[in-house]
Order: sequence, then C-alpha cells, then structure tokens
Amino acid sequence: QVQLVESGGGMVQAGGSLRLSCVASGRTFATKGMGWFRQAPGKEREFVAAISSSGRDTFYRDSVKGRFTISRDNAKSTLYLQMNSLKPEDTGVYYCACATTAWGSARNDWYNIWGQGSQVTVSS
Repeated sequence: QVQLVESGGGMVQAGGSLRLSCVASGRTFATKGMGWFRQAPGKEREFVAAISSSGRDTFYRDSVKGRFTISRDNAKSTLYLQMNSLKPEDTGVYYCACATTAWGSARNDWYNIWGQGSQVTVSS
C-alpha cells in the first residue's frame, strides 16, 4: 500500500514560486499515474495536474497551464509540482494522489490514495 507525504507549501507573494514534493512509500509508485489537486476554503477539491507512470504524459487545468509543471522521479518515489507566477487564486490546500492505473486523470474517483495536504497561501 502506497502512503504519500507532501511538503514544500508555504506563504508567498503574488508572482512568486513554490515547489511541492510528494514522497511515496511502498513499491508501486513507478507503476501508477499521479495527480495534484487543491481545495480552497469553502470550495470543492479541484484537479490541478496529472502525470502518467512513466512521466511522458502530463496535463493541467487551464488556469495553471504555462505556470505549473508536474514531474516525477521514479527512482526517488517522488512527485513534484513546480508552481511559478503564483496568483492569490492559487491559494489552498494541495493534495497529491495516487491513481489506480498507470494513467493520471482529472477525475477524483481515479485516485484511491491521498496525501495529508500542504497549505499554499499566495498574498496579493
């Protein structure tokens, strides 16, 4: 069973950058698609980015395209989210998630393992 632990969140001014990391325990990380989701106060959790098990295929929600980059290092069992040009609307708790297949997805129900979340706050 994979367990996920996020780190790298914090507070930054608009226009700044942060990099989130998600370290996975267990033996199956390299065979699973992974995703990042976020939840702002009072809002539902929303998809941010996803990546296939090999790392070759990635996709993003429209509002973060060109600013965020998802990547993975299977040798280190680690998922990353590099966030540049941050905006106040990017504020929220960011969760990494492990998919049930080798493909990532924008759908919550494709993921069965979630991290504890990491707070990202962007001030204007």
